[in-house]
Amino acid sequence: MENTYTYDEAFKASLEYFGGDELAARVWVNKYAMKDSFGHIFERSPRDMHHRIAAEIARIEKKYNNPVSEEDVFALLDHFRYLVPAGSPMTGIGNHHQIASLSNCFVIGIDGNADSYGSIMKLDEEQVQLMKRRGGVGHDLSGIRPKGSPVKNSALTSTGIVPFMERYSNSTREVAQDGRRGALMLSIAIRHPEAEAFIDAKMTEGKITGANVSVKVDDEFMRCATEGRPYHQQFPISSNSPLVEKDIDATALWHKIVHNAWKSAEPGVLFWDTILRESIPDCYADLGFRTVSTNPCGEIPLCPYDSCRLLAINLYSYVENPFTPQATFNFELFKKHVAMAQRFMDDIIDLEQEKIDAILNKVANDPQSDEVKYTERHLWEKIKHKTAQGRRTGVGITAEGDMLAALGLRYGTEEATEMAVKVQQTLALSAYASSVNMAKERGAFPVYDAKREENNPFVLRIKEHDAALYDDMVKYGRRNIACLTIAPTGTTSLMTQTTSGIEPVFMPVYKRRRKVNPNDTNVHVDFVDETGDSFEEYIVYHPKFITWMKAQGLDTEKRYTQEEIDELVARSPYYKATANDVDWLMKVRMQGAIQKWVDHSISVTVNLPNSVDEELVNRLYVEAWKSGCKGCTIYRDGSRAGVLVSTQKTDKKKKKQEEDLLTKGMKLPEVTERRPDVLECDVVRFQNNKEKWVAFVGLLDGHPYEIFTGLQDDEEGIVLPKTVTKGRIIKTVLPDGTKRYDFQFQNKRGYKMTVEGLSEKFNKEYWNYAKLISGVLRYRMPIENVIKLVNSLQLESENINTWKVGVSRALKKYVIDGTEAKGQKCPNCGHETLVYQEGCLICKHCGASRCG
Repeated sequence: MENTYTYDEAFKASLEYFGGDELAARVWVNKYAMKDSFGHIFERSPRDMHHRIAAEIARIEKKYNNPVSEEDVFALLDHFRYLVPAGSPMTGIGNHHQIASLSNCFVIGIDGNADSYGSIMKLDEEQVQLMKRRGGVGHDLSGIRPKGSPVKNSALTSTGIVPFMERYSNSTREVAQDGRRGALMLSIAIRHPEAEAFIDAKMTEGKITGANVSVKVDDEFMRCATEGRPYHQQFPISSNSPLVEKDIDATALWHKIVHNAWKSAEPGVLFWDTILRESIPDCYADLGFRTVSTNPCGEIPLCPYDSCRLLAINLYSYVENPFTPQATFNFELFKKHVAMAQRFMDDIIDLEQEKIDAILNKVANDPQSDEVKYTERHLWEKIKHKTAQGRRTGVGITAEGDMLAALGLRYGTEEATEMAVKVQQTLALSAYASSVNMAKERGAFPVYDAKREENNPFVLRIKEHDAALYDDMVKYGRRNIACLTIAPTGTTSLMTQTTSGIEPVFMPVYKRRRKVNPNDTNVHVDFVDETGDSFEEYIVYHPKFITWMKAQGLDTEKRYTQEEIDELVARSPYYKATANDVDWLMKVRMQGAIQKWVDHSISVTVNLPNSVDEELVNRLYVEAWKSGCKGCTIYRDGSRAGVLVSTQKTDKKKKKQEEDLLTKGMKLPEVTERRPDVLECDVVRFQNNKEKWVAFVGLLDGHPYEIFTGLQDDEEGIVLPKTVTKGRIIKTVLPDGTKRYDFQFQNKRGYKMTVEGLSEKFNKEYWNYAKLISGVLRYRMPIENVIKLVNSLQLESENINTWKVGVSRALKKYVIDGTEAKGQKCPNCGHETLVYQEGCLICKHCGASRCG
């Protein structure tokens, strides 16, 4: 019997674990603590999670010679100090409550001709089947014929690529609900005649919002674009007898890519010849390892039906005497831990094979027919086969910005770049040595062939810098077809209390706020928000800033003035080293230099201030290509504002919003004090602790006007068929003048069914709070502010606190897309740039999303 914990118990224990960091504690409990589908929490803090992971890795280790003990595995994971598994392994390893993959990244594709509705629909289903198991998916659209091409169906001509981009995007948004993860990369070859339409597709507001898009640019196009020569496009792109051909102005198309990236941060650019030239798996292209696209963040170029699991090494932890003149990097300890990281990642491949077997077993036992289940079953059979063939891993790094700062090196300088390259080279050689040693003990990946790899540039670098390692690799083989990447660490960097990946985005102090009692004369009240609650701001120092202050002998308990803080920051090694400060050209050169020691790719975004012009974006992209980067993404501050949402508060926008509402049978909300006798109603179900609850949201002109909640399955609660999602709330005035609210719906046979006396079904406390919320809804407080009000309620009962989460979730679906979530910060990047999109919160700065 497993122990279970309430949310408050897990949060309290995690808060202590993270030294009082509320954000890190909430991120861990919400995203990574082991739960079941009923919301039961089985881990109190990350310590429990790390014991779970360590036990599973140690179990696999015992299958092989010289096993590593569970205690030694745990020591490397504990407190995220050294090794940090990515989200999917961290959530899934040892978790028998969810049937999900441990892979973070997948690419899918069609063998042979992909230009048919059958293949398009097949990929659509496959991406959804993968996303529901927590995988990010990429696939390439270069096999679809361009718009206007002749087809042998009733349409006579092809619709082209853009409608299918929208299809795949919509599927991603559909699956990314209720905690499921939906992330998609769509790519196209620049040689495709419809590449320009692909590049422009996301420039229309609200279009393709469920996908990242990147264009695969070859060296010939870059030469044509920079030299002013025409470029040849054709379809099929690799055919000797193409059906469609045309020569284009390469410079003009390149400027369009640059302009769109400057304006909207997309498309990303993949330097495809560099990717293929450097790719070790592509030495086995004829055996099914031809790279066709990347995962959504771009750090793992993959062949169809291959996947990868990720783990990051926390570089900051190898700095001894940080922020002092005596600071050094412990390379010996680092090499030892890299070897262990590669070994554990290979163990995780075995764990992934078990997970795939569990998925296949579930599919086999599902009640649907074999015909319905065929695609899902065959998909996972292909993934299992490709996983076993290549045993691909993704060992990466996090906290490189912190490491450099702790060593007294300013990010973006020549000295910092030299150090970063040395660290990455050490990592690459150590990881490959570990893979070779595992080949001796466990056997090489099945298709290993030294002859195929002998001219690969990455392998030749290994030969040049470690001839003995290369000789051993030729003799014994290698356990893994490819080993390395640098991925965005996202929310895990919050828990490691580091800056993520290779880019420093550092705020030495955070301004937070807490609710206070305005009647307490000992408390200074800084401001009052829209709900009438009083708050005060207080300062929280970043843990690395505190470490630096202690190294300088500064008082970390003192409350400094803003001027004093500014002076301290100017003295710190992070000064002029954050995203908007660095020499951006030096940044991409640094990425290119590090890339030479990463066999997959590097996911990094060049963050620019809003004021930069398009010419700088052009220079950065060209420099990235010349420096040997495999890809590059540019983000100019605020550039997504006109794409995800329109931020212009003009009469024209208001008129369009009103027109859009009218097309849906709605109108702008108006205050209606007298409640109509009958209101249309939506039925929203949610979980409250171990009980199933239902919310009835009364609608007036399509907008929430009132809300009632109650138990659904209790003997004296509300029993409704699961198919009921809509109905009517009817107000009945009884002879004694009292009012009663009834819910009426139509059953499958067409008969009207009535649940009488909604008010009698509720606990009195719930009923009173529901009346409060209904009151502000009737006076048309904006829904986002109502949600804020609900979330701010300070309630004693744990049960009613869970209830208010359900109410908040029920109301989110009514927030107009694009509405800013004012006062809320993105848990991924820390920016106050969250907007509502289809009931989810999406960050305009980093693209992170959170639903539910």
